[in-house]
Amino acid sequence: MQNVKGRKEKKATPSAARGAVLKRGIKSIGRNYQLYLLLLPGLLWFLAFAYRPMTGLRIAFYDYNIFRGYEGSQFVGMKNFVDFITGRDFLRVLKNTLMISFWQIVVCFPVPIILAICITEMKNKFISRMTQTVTLLPHFVSVVVVCGMVVNFLSPSTGIINMILSKLGVEPIYFMVQPQYFRGIYTGMTLWQNAGFNALVFIAAIMGIDPQLYEAATVDGAGRLQKIRHITIPAILPTVVTMFVLNVGKMVKVGYEAILLLYQPSTYSTADVIATYSYRLGFENGNYGLATAVGLFEAVIALVLVVLSNWISRKLTDTALW
Repeated sequence: MQNVKGRKEKKATPSAARGAVLKRGIKSIGRNYQLYLLLLPGLLWFLAFAYRPMTGLRIAFYDYNIFRGYEGSQFVGMKNFVDFITGRDFLRVLKNTLMISFWQIVVCFPVPIILAICITEMKNKFISRMTQTVTLLPHFVSVVVVCGMVVNFLSPSTGIINMILSKLGVEPIYFMVQPQYFRGIYTGMTLWQNAGFNALVFIAAIMGIDPQLYEAATVDGAGRLQKIRHITIPAILPTVVTMFVLNVGKMVKVGYEAILLLYQPSTYSTADVIATYSYRLGFENGNYGLATAVGLFEAVIALVLVVLSNWISRKLTDTALW
């Protein structure tokens, strides 16, 4: 009888444990309900604008007509994906997306790290704060305004760049209509607008380093560059790896708003990316099924890149997102 009772008690243990965990969770929510109320607006926003629209992804499998809806549209399966991959524009938009993303990682990723180190190493705190403020402010300027500034600065007739070139005896250059200049213009604009904001993450990581490490290095006779090399960089490496993984995941999701505002048909050969191609398919050509398929293809590739970069990071540095 005792053995039977023991077996019954063991069988009941997992459910009892789950019940205890549930009770603790409910009590925790009750004690911290103010924090959950603060979380609620953000959660509702994500549900309404991030997760709810995912139900529309099934458009990718239809020859979708906005007036007939799903019931009146023909189901075509994977045809839209095949048409995109085998289409004449696939290699062009994929190449442009990867090239622009490559320059974003090569140029725009390391600069905020260098900027963060420079700001934290400045002895004059006033200059340090002013540098941080000046580099941070462009992030809060609307992308429409920034693109308008770029177009005005590069104007062949009234732009300040061409005015300087004319003083040097150089003929005006039509920067915005020549494909070879677009990637450099977009990369420079993105760097100017976001470098200060992206540096905040690394500044926070540097400020979290134990000051005693620097004091011990000073006692040992280490110079400033040696401290940066042997203390600062290794300490912020996990943050750098995390941000790098996130940036790799966004390689195919280049911000299309700025590109839409800057590019022209004459620069499609180097400026047209997957996102802008999808936009034109949907809103200009009315091919909503193919446009959704292109967007879903982009999201899947981004997911694969995040998982792959996270796995490589774990193997090489023992640091990863999960």
